[in-house]
Amino acid sequence: MAQSTNRQELEELMEKEGRLPPGQSLTVKFPILHYGVIPPFDPQTWSFRIWGEVEKEVSWSWEEFSKLPITEIQLDIHCVTKWSKFDTTWKGVSIPSLLEMGLVQLKPEAAYVVQHAEGGYTTNLPLEIVLQENFLLATHFDGNPLTPEHGAPVRGMLGHIPGSEIKTAYFWKGAKWLTGLEFLSEDQMGFWEKSGYHNEGNPWEEQRTR
Repeated sequence: MAQSTNRQELEELMEKEGRLPPGQSLTVKFPILHYGVIPPFDPQTWSFRIWGEVEKEVSWSWEEFSKLPITEIQLDIHCVTKWSKFDTTWKGVSIPSLLEMGLVQLKPEAAYVVQHAEGGYTTNLPLEIVLQENFLLATHFDGNPLTPEHGAPVRGMLGHIPGSEIKTAYFWKGAKWLTGLEFLSEDQMGFWEKSGYHNEGNPWEEQRTR
């Protein structure tokens, strides 16, 4: 009961501060939801690829990816299944850092990004969001490496920065078990988007389905 009361108090506080989107409920746990089975991870064969509307396709082994510059961010995350988790801390690789270092060079035509994950799963985002500070190729959660059920070794991470006006989307717009990013000139819907989920998925507008 004490835990329930604490959760309710936290939820009321988040709502008062304007951090709880409509239709959402606060959770102090971290629910596990995904399509398909958890894929195995072999650091000897794993690779991460970036291709499409880029000047040169790039690919990194796990050892190489692990040496890329690390960014840490704190985010509120909102799942389309109506739970929200606040002040979560993530570490990983930001796309702007790759651009600043010249490791990735975008063509002028690049306007959208498709995240490709194990098992052929995909989800899409506008380039505008991928270049924001609230999107990350995450490798760590709460100071620890991601666990397999939460998308290890790399997952697309998208959340909301409290007090900011930058765009965000529901949690499904960050793919677990990420293996690559494809930059496109035109939008291309991903797995859930093709199945009827909203293409933008803005939690503040409750854009769950089309």
